Amino acid sequence: MNQYLDIFIEESKEHLQNMNQILLKLETATDDLTLLNEIFRIAHTLKGMSGTMGYTRMANLTHEMENVLQSIRNKEIEVNEYIIDVLFECLDTLEGYVNEVGTSGVEGDYDPKPLIEKLTNIMNNNTESNGDKSDNSDEEEDINKDEKFTIELEEITNNVISKASQSNFNSFKIKVELNPNCMLKAARAFIVFNTLEKFGEVIKSKPSAEEIEDEKFDDSFEVIFITKLDNKTIENEILKISEIEKITIEKIESTLDKEESAEDKLVRNTEKPIDYNKKEKAKTDKPKKVKSRTSKTVRVDIDRLDNLMNLVSELIIIKTRLEDIEDSKVNTNMNEAVEYLERITTSLHDAVMKVRMVPIERVFNRFPRMVRDLTKELGKEINLYMTGEETEVDRTVIDEIGDPLIHLLRNSIDHGIEDPKERDKHGKPHAGNVYLRAYPDGNNVVIEVEDDGKGIPIDKVKNKAIANGLVTEEATNNMKDEEIINLLFRPGFSTAEKVSDISGRGVGLDVVKTKIESLGGLVEVHSEYNKGSKFIIRLPLTLAIIQALMVMIGDEKYALPLNSIKEIATIKTESIRKVQNQEVVLFRNNTLPILRMNEILQVNSIYEDKEELIIVVVKKGDKTAGLVVDNLIGQQEVVIKSLGKYLAGIKVIAGATILGNGQIALIVDPNSLF
Repeated sequence: MNQYLDIFIEESKEHLQNMNQILLKLETATDDLTLLNEIFRIAHTLKGMSGTMGYTRMANLTHEMENVLQSIRNKEIEVNEYIIDVLFECLDTLEGYVNEVGTSGVEGDYDPKPLIEKLTNIMNNNTESNGDKSDNSDEEEDINKDEKFTIELEEITNNVISKASQSNFNSFKIKVELNPNCMLKAARAFIVFNTLEKFGEVIKSKPSAEEIEDEKFDDSFEVIFITKLDNKTIENEILKISEIEKITIEKIESTLDKEESAEDKLVRNTEKPIDYNKKEKAKTDKPKKVKSRTSKTVRVDIDRLDNLMNLVSELIIIKTRLEDIEDSKVNTNMNEAVEYLERITTSLHDAVMKVRMVPIERVFNRFPRMVRDLTKELGKEINLYMTGEETEVDRTVIDEIGDPLIHLLRNSIDHGIEDPKERDKHGKPHAGNVYLRAYPDGNNVVIEVEDDGKGIPIDKVKNKAIANGLVTEEATNNMKDEEIINLLFRPGFSTAEKVSDISGRGVGLDVVKTKIESLGGLVEVHSEYNKGSKFIIRLPLTLAIIQALMVMIGDEKYALPLNSIKEIATIKTESIRKVQNQEVVLFRNNTLPILRMNEILQVNSIYEDKEELIIVVVKKGDKTAGLVVDNLIGQQEVVIKSLGKYLAGIKVIAGATILGNGQIALIVDPNSLF
């Protein structure tokens, strides 16, 4: 079963995500039959999948959900807020089961009975007549399922049965019900077909043989079987096969009177068989269309993509190495070969990156439900507006960005947006607005979380920072508002017990910052008191291959990511001044902090007494700094290699890269220098 486990988890999560979105739509459009049908289809699919895998709790819960949804579809029950809430509870429980399956391989011990009782009560609490009707219809459905046949005799099938009867063959309708815990239904059905075909011929099945082979059926299937055996012998033969729950057999009586024969002749002389063939053709055409559409997307294990990315990385390294070969004898053919290799590696890199890129919609989809629940819990009215869901980011980023965004949204809703009464006092709309935006910006993706709440109270943040011993009162007097707001990201704020002191804005924001920076990104905050706040997250498109500026610091080569560099300039050594033990220079009418990279990286500088210094001006949001380097080498595409677990704690270094000559150069992380 393990080989199907990953597929089960992946597909279940997709179905549950779809159910979540549809339930949110159903809440505002309760009479939309299309939405109901879609939820019913998802519940039915999940029931089949979980039953096949042996997850009975999931199967039982989805079965009860199906009953309620069927009653709603039949207009026996009207959708109301309570029913929606119960369906959301079922969704959460199913998600819990799937997550448990993902971590431990079993669905866990959570008992679905309380939820099943709620679903049963929804059915029973209807009017008596409707309740009876519902129960009776269920019973009838069960009788149909257990005893009656749904397989129909077409004209052609009738002809075959009549001819078989003339040759002393018996014709039977056979319904085979598999054990609900059967793991490989298609394989079990295949064994049944094989067993039957030893003693006769299966002339029709419902579902079709193709659908049975693709496991597109519940726990039962029906066949029309022609044989010389009697029904008892057939039953005994099939029951020898394991995981068969029940067999129902009914003999088909042959119709050989003259009227029937005349009718058969009429059938043969009309176009009905042709119509039937067309009908069959239409049935077979339909799956082909579906297959051709779905074949455009393939699930690929992320480890395989990483392996492919590593191979591309090696290609880029060898390309750089070829570029570095300096030999006067190398002819133009060599240069052409290198150029061709460069085109190939660039195209291959782009192709792999596109495979790794997924829409950020995958993360955004979970937020409308979260906002709905928080709105109910807090008694506030909140509108969530999402834009840019189609923006694509690296799969690694998708997996990591969810939690920080949840935290920022919770902060906006819980502590940013005021209570309706307070909003009315300030002349704001009764409902608060939260905006979640994503858009590409060069080699970065920008995600914004904005609200029109009360903003960040600067004085409260300042007082809390002083109380926590993060800064002195004297220091805060010289700090700008932006610097005080950035104190929210200091670890000290995450341990605050009384979140009201700073309107809760600081709780856990250090975790958000750490997570974003571990992805090579940065967080900015803009806030205006009584107007709202905006958190801006900038993330790199890819975490594997970057454009970098190669520099010399001492006799070592270092790489600086190009997307952090604002400009390169030279400054006079004599123009450097010291302010509070920090070297600064007046650069383009602004004060620019100067950071000597040889001191930070503990490398001996070759040019200690130069009159002019080369500086690389790097930016982090609104902040800038000038990094003093000894020499510039040039721009190069570099592959980021991890330093490994032992060197994971080094702040200034983001990773390493292999140069064309085989040497290793460290990649500097400018974000950590601010």
